[in-house]
Parts: sequence; structure tokens; C-alpha cells
Amino acid sequence: MHRHPHAPAGRDGRPRCPWRGMDDLYIAYHDQEWGVPVHDDRRLFEFLILEGAQAGLSWRTILGRRDAYRRAFAGFDPEQVARFDEAHVAALMADPGIIRNRAKIEAAVANARAFLAVMEAFGTFDAYIWRFVDGRPRINAWRRLEEVPDTTPESEAMSRDLRRRGFRFVGPTICYAFMQAVGMVNDHLVSCFRYRELGGTVGDAGADPERDAAWDAAWDAAWDAAGDAAGDAAWDAAWDRAADTG
Repeated sequence: MHRHPHAPAGRDGRPRCPWRGMDDLYIAYHDQEWGVPVHDDRRLFEFLILEGAQAGLSWRTILGRRDAYRRAFAGFDPEQVARFDEAHVAALMADPGIIRNRAKIEAAVANARAFLAVMEAFGTFDAYIWRFVDGRPRINAWRRLEEVPDTTPESEAMSRDLRRRGFRFVGPTICYAFMQAVGMVNDHLVSCFRYRELGGTVGDAGADPERDAAWDAAWDAAWDAAGDAAGDAAWDAAWDRAADTG
């Protein structure tokens, strides 16, 4: 059978991106936050801290500690975090609720100071960071997780400029994860119900209008069947019909 990226998660039967370990917390993040454009500076700073903390770890690990990070880092207020001194760092190193990695903690403080400098130069961090996608989300059209890149030219350019401005833990991969999280790109798979809710159409791929129309029809057929007991079988059949037309 044609393999497809559809992987229903949760009890509602809606097709979602097939992330590994989709528990209730992860599903809520996927459905409500991931890929939603963020323009609030404090929220952007929050994701900058959390993405840096994730380096070498799973995002699910960080999500589970998010409230602890919020308490530890002054509600993600960059002005307060920028004033953290060695005593604050030592206290954070003793906080079991966060990742107790000195380099990451010290980077968060340094990044708060660099963040304020960017705000001073550009008016808002939002005005600065969204320049890397010309102020509008990039709508991709991935059909399988393995198609989604780890880095892009935009994330590489962002990484270089952030490093030049004194930011740490901002390599191209971290920057791309940040871009995905704050909606600078829509990387939901085309089969995911959030893809269209965030402005995507299958035709964004642009390579073959007839095939894209077939994929649209397959997606609609799967969505119509999602609430039925035979939803998965209906999806398989619709997806294979679309694949045959491609």
C-alpha cells in the first residue's frame, strides 16, 4: 500500500503531523501553537530560550518543563533576565525544573541582553526577526516528515546575523526550529488539518496543478471520513487514488 504521512493523534480522529510521542501535551502544542505566527516580543523571547534549551534534547522534554522555565526566567521578560547575575545563574543551576546546563543558562542571559540591543536598534525584536522571511510566513507543501529540512538558507542567514549580534545557541538548526515554532514557516504536512488552517493549500507545491487537485480531493475525502469508524481505511483509499493520479 502507498505509504502516507497521515497519523491520527488523540481521540478526535483529525489527521495530524506524525510526530513521535504524541501525548496530550504534545497534541495541544501541535494543534494550538506550532506554526502560528508570533509577533509579541516576549513570546519570541520565550521561544528563543526554549529552543536553545532544547539543543541535543527532544522538544517534548522542554514542553514538559515549560512552566518551570517560565518561573525560572522571570516570565520570559528579557529586561529582567538581562539583569541576572552570577547568583541568579547559581540558583538556576540548582533548579531541578529546568535543564541544568551552565552553558545554556548563561546563553539565555546573554541572549536577553542581545535581545534588548536588537529591540533598541529595530524598535522591536519582531521587526528584526521577521525580515528573514520578508514579513510573511513561508508556506511549504511537505507530504512526508522526511521532506522537512533541518535548515534553510533563511535559517542560516538568521544564525549568522544572530551570532554577529552576540546571541548563543543559535545555530542554523535551532534557528529553523524557532522559525517553525513561531510561524515564520508553515511546515505542517499537507495532510495535517492545521496546514490549511494556517494558510496552506496543496497547490503551494506548484509543480503539477492536476496532481495538486487530486491531492486536494484526497485530503477532503479523508477529512469527511475522519469521524467515522472507517476513517483510516477511507484515508488510505483516498490517498492511494490520489497517488495513482500522480
